[in-house]
Amino acid sequence: MSVPTRPRPQTISYPASERRSARNAVERADPHVIVLFGATGDLARRKLLPGLAHLAASELAPDIRVIGTSLEDMSDEEFRTFAKEAVDEFATHPLTTEQWDRFDDTLHYIPQTAGPGPLRAAVDRAEEALGPDARRLHYLSVPPKAALAVLQMLREADLVSRSRVVMEKPFGTDLASAIVLNDTVHETFAEDQIFRIDHFLGKEAAQNILAFRFANGLFEPIWNRNFIDHVQIDIPETLGLDQRANFYESTGAYKDMVVTHLFQVMAFVAMEPPTALEPRAISEEKNKVFRSLLPIDPSHVVRGQFAGYTSLPGVAPDSDTETFIALKCGLDNWRWAGVPFYLRTGKKMAEGARIISIAFKEAPRSMFPPNSGVGSAGPDHLTFDLADESKVSLSFYGKRPGPGMRLEKISMQFSTQETERAGDVLEAYERLILDAMRGDHTLFTTAEGIESLWERSQPLLDNPPEAKPYPAGTWGPNAIHQLVAPHAWRLPFERVWREKK
Repeated sequence: MSVPTRPRPQTISYPASERRSARNAVERADPHVIVLFGATGDLARRKLLPGLAHLAASELAPDIRVIGTSLEDMSDEEFRTFAKEAVDEFATHPLTTEQWDRFDDTLHYIPQTAGPGPLRAAVDRAEEALGPDARRLHYLSVPPKAALAVLQMLREADLVSRSRVVMEKPFGTDLASAIVLNDTVHETFAEDQIFRIDHFLGKEAAQNILAFRFANGLFEPIWNRNFIDHVQIDIPETLGLDQRANFYESTGAYKDMVVTHLFQVMAFVAMEPPTALEPRAISEEKNKVFRSLLPIDPSHVVRGQFAGYTSLPGVAPDSDTETFIALKCGLDNWRWAGVPFYLRTGKKMAEGARIISIAFKEAPRSMFPPNSGVGSAGPDHLTFDLADESKVSLSFYGKRPGPGMRLEKISMQFSTQETERAGDVLEAYERLILDAMRGDHTLFTTAEGIESLWERSQPLLDNPPEAKPYPAGTWGPNAIHQLVAPHAWRLPFERVWREKK
């Protein structure tokens, strides 16, 4: 395969003001005009418009004006009605009538077919209302092919200066396409203006990994190959593909989920301590993880396809596209050498979950009497639940009350819903939009990082194993058990999370 060659993008260079901003999580950003491309799409309806409404009402965000643009021909009033219905249906933080009325006044709409002139005029009017310190955030909630046309429009409208751009996945489908995409985007925006979004990293629990690892003397000394046996990152989904099957045909589970989501989460688990909790230092450590990732061995991959996939509209009858993937990978560095990382994700599975499970090496059992129960429930685990209600669990063996030495697995659990600050939890897109307005790249990936991942994915892309069928509502093909042996998958749990009473 011919891969374009050119110098790697330079390391992100952040102005001192933005480095200070990253250290102060509550510092308000400058006023912003947010241009939302794809404003009538599903992501905008379910996440972006409700998220922006909550940010505006919560006073976490600076003063904003939102300019929606899409292929649909709408007036301002029609767009406001569309946004109101989206907020009413999907908002996790309901707005009062007064809060909605204030947000409603910030919404405007320009059809994309109107061209760059009317878009620039709308931005000018919004900036005039916000004052001389206003900045621009362009959110590209559009497919990659449409993103190139959006970039051209932004250049023609002269809306690149004082701007940042948020881009949705996929960030290419292999190394060659990722390089072309990055080079094309860099023709318009510098790397420090680009925010490649991964909503998994915006979740409270993902950031809690950094707190657990680096703020506690209990965990950091044992976070290495000497004490950790293996790591599982497991993100099964019960949802199917609905109307996305045609898109999915050209991507599949690996390109859609593993490169853009699961590997990003893995970097938080595996990274070395950054010199500071600031964007540049964290991005450097994440990129080191990606560079140390061993090439993906196709013999350590199980691909699956749920029954009935090939009958969906837009899917070839003989399609080998995977709707499920499980893989074993490793990192070639001092901390993690020899520790397997098991990743799994798929559509139409038995449960929907998002967990990271750290399995610790087991202690010798020779001192315990036969049939004591030690080791019967597997190793001790530290588990992070990446659901919106962030949860952490530490499971270990303890003595069962009563005579004799009988052991059983017990756990200590924590949930953000049990704290007085539960109401402060931001939905993932809300947090990431706020970070982008502040210029904080901590939770975003870089051109170098994404290209490293595609480079190490090439053996799998060149020689993928055959996709094995699996019934909808299961945990995937049976071969997953041989992949993880002699270990076992943590999901499904034999226990349940304790709920707040």
